[in-house]
Amino acid sequence: MPVEAVPWWRSSLFWRTFVLVGILLAISMGFWIASFHWLDRDNRAKNVSEQIASVVTITRAALVHSEPSSRQELIYELVSKEGIRIYPKEPSDQIEPLEKANDMVQSVAPYLQQKLGDGTVVSPKVNGHLGFWVSFRLQEDYADDVYWLRLDNGRFGGISVWRWLGWSGVVLVLSLIGAGFISKFLNQPLARLSQAARLMAVGKSPEALPESGITEIRDVNQSFNQMVQDLARVETDRAEILAGISHDLRTPLSRMMLEIEMLDIPEESRQGMQDDLSQMNAIVGQFLDYAKLDAETKVIEKVDLGALVSNVLDSFKTKPGFQANAKIQDGLHVLAGEIELRRMVNNILSNAIRYGKTPGKPFVEVDVSCMVSGKEVLMEIADHGVGVPEDSFERMLRPFTRMDNARGQANGSGLGLAIVARIAKSYQGRLHLKNREGGGLVVQVAFPLVKDTETA
Repeated sequence: MPVEAVPWWRSSLFWRTFVLVGILLAISMGFWIASFHWLDRDNRAKNVSEQIASVVTITRAALVHSEPSSRQELIYELVSKEGIRIYPKEPSDQIEPLEKANDMVQSVAPYLQQKLGDGTVVSPKVNGHLGFWVSFRLQEDYADDVYWLRLDNGRFGGISVWRWLGWSGVVLVLSLIGAGFISKFLNQPLARLSQAARLMAVGKSPEALPESGITEIRDVNQSFNQMVQDLARVETDRAEILAGISHDLRTPLSRMMLEIEMLDIPEESRQGMQDDLSQMNAIVGQFLDYAKLDAETKVIEKVDLGALVSNVLDSFKTKPGFQANAKIQDGLHVLAGEIELRRMVNNILSNAIRYGKTPGKPFVEVDVSCMVSGKEVLMEIADHGVGVPEDSFERMLRPFTRMDNARGQANGSGLGLAIVARIAKSYQGRLHLKNREGGGLVVQVAFPLVKDTETA
């Protein structure tokens, strides 16, 4: 069944937390800015109206107390120094309604009319000229002596849209940075735990996780560390038990072999008993091999895998009923232990001899190849037997597990391929099983290729 593609922001807990926290912070800051804008609107309108009323009052007083001949000069001075323009109000003036003004002008107008009088006219445009237009009288008794005071929009206008966008962008960037730190803080313990679990999955022993910090994380790390210790102790105990039992069985088996040689019995019976004891001795040997994988110190050296496979294959060709077709390249070096690699190849070939007999033929035929595949050395050993159901591949690599068609045979312990898998994993290799076209099991083992200039 094909795996459904998951978007990048949902496939990782870090990115999911980052996106959710970032959205939450951005929405929160957006509401805060909007609330600040609306709550501050009334206070700002009052302050602006007081400033404009002060400007109108001072301008009116200056015009009233100046000589009529010097008023024009005063108006020029106000324009040049203060940016204030004074125009006579004419009946023909085209006044834009206040409803078309922006929010700030509409908010200021009621306060300004309250301070300057109900007859005060506020407009965003007069005679096609934009600005903040406010009408005022020079003398209360002279209804016709009315002027316009015009201010630039930017002088008392609200915060521009671009400034709000700039502030929002800064807030968004800071929110995303904060979301990144929060996500990293929350997910770092989980990432550390995930890395430790991956190391365990490939047969490596991870370092102890820190048992400090948040209560929940501390409890998880303590439980994981305890689990790693328990598994290591169980593995050690099992290896010691296997080694002890196997070692203790070797002595009585040897004694039984000697006694059989001295018995006065028919040769056929003697041979049968010797074969049974040899099979038992082989099983005990596999127990010891499996136990030694944990007990022995792992040796890493530069090994020519092709030459090693050829050497082991030559020793098997002397066995009756065994045929091999070999295709092996030269100079295929890997970093591993030569003894373990020899044990691995021997187990695969022995497994093929036991269970890979060619149907309808009195011999076992095996195809052996060893060649470079990308950056790896790929060894492939395939028999011409009946093969194995694909859903049983994983079970075949478990210790002490034997297939149904092999349970009737006494010369197997269920450790052959389990030992192969552990040796491959211990040297950064990988093991793959598949069925051969036309029948038979294919065992593939790949190790990283080592160049001739590299050393162990």
